[in-house]
Amino acid sequence: MIDLLQGENILEILDCVQEGIHIIDKTGKIVYYNKFAQKLDEIDREKAVGRHILEIYPSLSHDTSTLLKVIRTGKPIFDIEQTFVNYKGDKITTINSSIPIKSKGSIVGALEISKDITEVRKLSEKIVELQSELYSTEHKNKQKDKGTAGFTFVDIIGQNTEMLKIKSLALKAAATSSPIIIYGETGTGKELFVQSIHNASPRRDKPFIAQNCAALPSNLLEGILFGTVKGGFTGAEDRPGLFEVADGGTLLLDEINSMPLDLQAKLLRVIQDKTVRRVGATKTTKVNVRIIAATNIHPEKAIENNLLRKDLYYRLNVVSINIPELKDRTDDIPRLAEYFIEKYNKLLGKNIKKVDDEAMEKFMTYNWPGNVRELEHLIEGIATIYDTDTIRLEHLPTQIRNQGNATGTVPFAANSLRVTLEQMEKSIINETLIATDWNITRTAEQLDIPRQTLQYKIKKYELK
Repeated sequence: MIDLLQGENILEILDCVQEGIHIIDKTGKIVYYNKFAQKLDEIDREKAVGRHILEIYPSLSHDTSTLLKVIRTGKPIFDIEQTFVNYKGDKITTINSSIPIKSKGSIVGALEISKDITEVRKLSEKIVELQSELYSTEHKNKQKDKGTAGFTFVDIIGQNTEMLKIKSLALKAAATSSPIIIYGETGTGKELFVQSIHNASPRRDKPFIAQNCAALPSNLLEGILFGTVKGGFTGAEDRPGLFEVADGGTLLLDEINSMPLDLQAKLLRVIQDKTVRRVGATKTTKVNVRIIAATNIHPEKAIENNLLRKDLYYRLNVVSINIPELKDRTDDIPRLAEYFIEKYNKLLGKNIKKVDDEAMEKFMTYNWPGNVRELEHLIEGIATIYDTDTIRLEHLPTQIRNQGNATGTVPFAANSLRVTLEQMEKSIINETLIATDWNITRTAEQLDIPRQTLQYKIKKYELK
């Protein structure tokens, strides 16, 4: 990467500036935040640097981001108002001046200076927020035991177009208290999205509770969700249910299609009436809980198979989020692999630097039935077993190495087709790069592929 920040003390100087300074390279990857920008956007610098700007700011787009616009046009923008929602759900308004950075006549990045104009409004809102969120010490200690959500939208890795749209939708949904239904195959990251929504919502300082509806028998699940009263049944004690525990916060009901239909009817009444009745009780209790339901099969299929009540589905389906399988977002695989390598290098004290081209080709064509979770476990397994700086074909499990053919070889006809397609792809990419004067952003836009995928292809085909 071209070093955009030259000079021995330039970083110290920029950190002293009392306005936000944000730098990206020509691909849109974040290179630098100064301390003021980090504080303004509430961004963890270590998590953000090296990631694409739209990953960190899902409320922005190629059209609304002033930084991406100056890279695309090559023209500076001065004193433009920009409002965005950061990954925590906070609305921030700034006055931006964005300037392209050039080297030898070519754009190598962009720098943005941001002045916060929402401080007075933010402070007044903070006073109201603090007044409503003051707890006694005892209550605060109880809150700690009620469950927390650890993930935010920054932890969702990927630049795939559909994933960026979903993150944007989820961020908008976080600002409301409407029920949400999330569906996706096992391992796609449903709870990651749910926790991110909670942490970007006005409920983020309140309880986050997750309950897998397939983990408990029907009668036990009812008591866990709705609570019990002493004498309601043999051995019953006065105990609040998860709806009362999660009051003011978020309740995730995972695998809701495994919840018995009679309990689904009671859940529907809780959503509609915002009251809950403990098992064996005669009185109801008001609750203010946001319900997020998750299922690993499509809701309409669950309805057809009599696993999900149609009326409950319509009540939950205020916001619907469908998380794609990894095989449908293969352009994110290189970045995900890089992320998991960094993660397990730190955890296991390893020094894996990359996945070689042959292994990455298998990654890109493998079906990934276990989705992102399977990819993570694969990287973890390799890092645990092997002392290597490069993940190669020999390190991959047999089912990935030999995919598509029991003998592990590719028939000549299929190989010929693959080679032909690769040659066509290489030619198209090369011609487009030449036509755009090797402008990565414009080339990716014309080819309608993410920039990271384009960079992978350039490296794969050794284009220069």
